[in-house]
Amino acid sequence: MEKKTKLVADWQTLMRTFINHEDDASRSTLVKYMEQIFFGLHDFLKKHVGITEEVSLKDLSKNFTNTLISENPEKKLADVITDLVENIAPHAVNVTSPYFVGHMTSAIPFFMVHLKTIVAALNQNVVKIETSKVVSILEKQVIAKIHRLIYEEDESFYERHVQNIRTTLGCFIEDGTLANLTAFWIARNSMLAPKNGFTGVEQEGIQAAYKAYQTERCVILVSRLGHYCVKKAGGLLGMGNQNIMIIDVDADNRMDMDSLKKAIKDIKNSSIKTKIIAIVGIAGATETGTIDPLSEIGAICAENRIHFHIDAAWGGPTLMSEKYRHLLKGIKLADSVTIDGHKQFYMPMGCGMVFFKDPSIMDSVSYHANYVNRPGSVDLGIKSLAGSREASSIILDSALKIMGSKGYALLIEHGIDICSEFAGEIEKRPDFQLITRPELNILTYRICPFHIQSMLAQSNPEQICSINKKLNKINTAVQRLQREAGKSFVSRTKLKISNRHGKDIVVFRCVIMNPMTNMKILNEILDEQEEIFRGIEEL
Repeated sequence: MEKKTKLVADWQTLMRTFINHEDDASRSTLVKYMEQIFFGLHDFLKKHVGITEEVSLKDLSKNFTNTLISENPEKKLADVITDLVENIAPHAVNVTSPYFVGHMTSAIPFFMVHLKTIVAALNQNVVKIETSKVVSILEKQVIAKIHRLIYEEDESFYERHVQNIRTTLGCFIEDGTLANLTAFWIARNSMLAPKNGFTGVEQEGIQAAYKAYQTERCVILVSRLGHYCVKKAGGLLGMGNQNIMIIDVDADNRMDMDSLKKAIKDIKNSSIKTKIIAIVGIAGATETGTIDPLSEIGAICAENRIHFHIDAAWGGPTLMSEKYRHLLKGIKLADSVTIDGHKQFYMPMGCGMVFFKDPSIMDSVSYHANYVNRPGSVDLGIKSLAGSREASSIILDSALKIMGSKGYALLIEHGIDICSEFAGEIEKRPDFQLITRPELNILTYRICPFHIQSMLAQSNPEQICSINKKLNKINTAVQRLQREAGKSFVSRTKLKISNRHGKDIVVFRCVIMNPMTNMKILNEILDEQEEIFRGIEEL
């Protein structure tokens, strides 16, 4: 038996680990390791079409209790990679599986792994030109490309701003939450801007701003299907999350225009002096995938001179589809738009972006330092909530070149078309009830046998509440048991459906974005849910 070499942390070992390779032999070893990552892990994910191994979190956690960092190395790189592929991957969530249809996280094109590797190898820090150089220039170009997709300004506009160091069309950031927060931050600063001896809310703070503008509070208006990060913004920006005003939705789960108009009127007539920082339109609600009436909201915002922000973190890339881009009609009316790269641009985690109609509006959040982000430079960190960050723009730029808008359109159209077909299948099955019809590629449904649906239609509110309480328990149990079985995954949420089901109801939430997901797989998922349902309780 070969004696195992003891691993020691010394300068020679450190240099061998830190530097790429010493000679051709070590280079060959590194290539072998990369093949193990690229193809070993890829083959594993293809072979295991299920979602995860059927092992409880409690049992898994027993293997992760050692809290000591060893003084000397524990394993060689090859052993670490083998451990990750064989022991971590099987118990992670296989989001590449076409049976994983429960969240806005899915398979990514295989070339993304290579692009991510290049970004890691270059290790550019896009906060500053001195740590990124051409990458900062590339990023401004990519931002202009997506800005053009949204706002469709003329050629001269983009020639003027694409590489202009004095203007900014948007910025990359880590996710949609931070992108939305950036938009609200800038909207707040624009509303409470410097004037008459007041140097602005960014410098003097929210209390001084209220005094200067003779106001008592600021609010943001969003539908009740808005992402929870909007409430975070209320807390972080000093407004208070209780001043995130929730607007009701109509029967189609879109912001109700009468409710919005009434809220604005009530604010204007209130004895409490109030300023509206922004109104949020949703282009692809997290729970239902629905799109607010963007054109109508835009017109209301323009009439009342209110910042119009569109959260298109999910639905934004739909603009690349000639077939479905009309669903986002009115998006160019927005003062700011959020899009997530790691959603329907199919990029690795995590990439968010925010874009602004006014190329000068981001000046309200400019920050400089002597050692970084100097005035007059191309340093992208000058106008960004983030400091150090990786060059996600390289990945998006490369993906756009590899896929083209038509390639992305095919992915998006597949999701919307299959989701529509899936809705039809749900309606055919007597054990299921479609709750929200898909507009993009998200829908919700629940187990509710046909005879129970008939009972609900004829029951009084108290009876409806009692029936739904039982249905909620059943749907929660089915979703949990299906998840634990590990073959497929559909998420669940609670929805309040006005005038139809009484209080909140538990529903399955299905997101179709994997191009390998088809109706055969979706029928199998429904079959599995029916089988679990019949095994737990009879209504």
